[in-house]
Amino acid sequence: MHPLMILGIGIAIVIGMIVVLRINAFIALISAALVVSLLAPGPLADRVSRVALAFGQTAGNIGIVIALAVVIGRCMMDSGAADRIVRAFLSLLGEKRSATALMASGYVLSIPVFFDTVFYLLVPLARSMTRRTGRYYMKYALAIVAGGVITHSLVPPTPGPLFMAENLGLDVGVMIFAGALVALPASFVGILFASWRDRRMNIEMRPMATGESEPEPLDDSKLPPLYLSLLPIVLPVALVSANTIASVLARTAAEGAFVLRIADVTALIGNVNLAMLLAAAIAMWMLKSKRGLPFAELGKVVEVSLMSGGIIILITAAGGAFGAMLKVAQVGPAIQELFGQSGTEATGGLMLLILGAVIASVIKIAQGSGTVAMITASSMIAAMIPSMQSLGYHPAYLATAIGGASMMGSWMNDSGFWIFVKMMGLTETEGLKSWTPLLAIVGFTAVVSSILLAIVLPLG
Repeated sequence: MHPLMILGIGIAIVIGMIVVLRINAFIALISAALVVSLLAPGPLADRVSRVALAFGQTAGNIGIVIALAVVIGRCMMDSGAADRIVRAFLSLLGEKRSATALMASGYVLSIPVFFDTVFYLLVPLARSMTRRTGRYYMKYALAIVAGGVITHSLVPPTPGPLFMAENLGLDVGVMIFAGALVALPASFVGILFASWRDRRMNIEMRPMATGESEPEPLDDSKLPPLYLSLLPIVLPVALVSANTIASVLARTAAEGAFVLRIADVTALIGNVNLAMLLAAAIAMWMLKSKRGLPFAELGKVVEVSLMSGGIIILITAAGGAFGAMLKVAQVGPAIQELFGQSGTEATGGLMLLILGAVIASVIKIAQGSGTVAMITASSMIAAMIPSMQSLGYHPAYLATAIGGASMMGSWMNDSGFWIFVKMMGLTETEGLKSWTPLLAIVGFTAVVSSILLAIVLPLG
């Protein structure tokens, strides 16, 4: 069977099972991987086992990081570390710039913590500010979204960006830097839209549709200090970045140079698995000491966190198996042949970046999950690329474009839409007028920024 026909069948299975049959994304992706593998060339006896091998390889590369990220996020929330970071931004920027402080808080906290959890934390603060100022209800809420969703979509260790880094062969440190860079202008464009939308909608504060009572803020004395609160975020980023920088310098160093010895050390301590384990240990200790938890209670917190992370690991690993089977099916060479010999440069250029963004957006609109959109789109695009060198720009821009596009087209099949609507006490129509265009604008800005960087600063 022709590789492009196999690709079409794989896409149809993923979208059909998720959108039409409402089946879990893990089952859809692993089923598509098995069907693609059965249709692809190779020994008949290996066509099922190679799917399991690809699944295991992806899980081995990113499963530990995802599991530890979930633990870090839960411990930071329960210990008050996340709350301390938010108060620090508010103190630094002042009440006049409180929307910017909320955006910055969401931007930082959504790196190790999932967006929905960050939103639950910050909404009471946004409501408290609205009571003080008597206005800006929608602006404060959208500011949180502008900062939180973009780093959740672009910066590891959240699952989507982490998977894209693994799938496209990117160093995690490079992905962190590129994602944070592209996320900055996108989040500021988002806060500009938030101000405009607030003036147009002019909605007064409403009770939460969830019926939950608003929690009383903790006293400052019950929160950990700022330096300790930031440590679970800063430490892994610093260690992984140090490894990235040292490895780059070591490539051009002479034999026996001091930088080579430094690179050996950073390769150990800057390994993302070890860096995240150290951060998780700090976050767990902070929770235990600040809340006085016995080890048994701490163990329960960690166990619940890991249970929620299990399904994410399964989905990302299944996506890795799907992408690997598309490569086995020779989809990349078929795309190259489709464009002809003179089209090789086109397939390695901006067209693939734009195609990846379009695929991610279509999948997002169809099934609602940004993470699934990133996993599926990057798996398909990775299978189409003859080689990363043929792109003509750094593959990190391909990842940030797909991540940005995975935000575009968020509506009522996205769980984030309902979290926003219910926590803010909005109607579905008001959500479509605020949440949906905000994510579209922020995501589109990330895609455009990725294209511009690929042209101006290709680094390829």
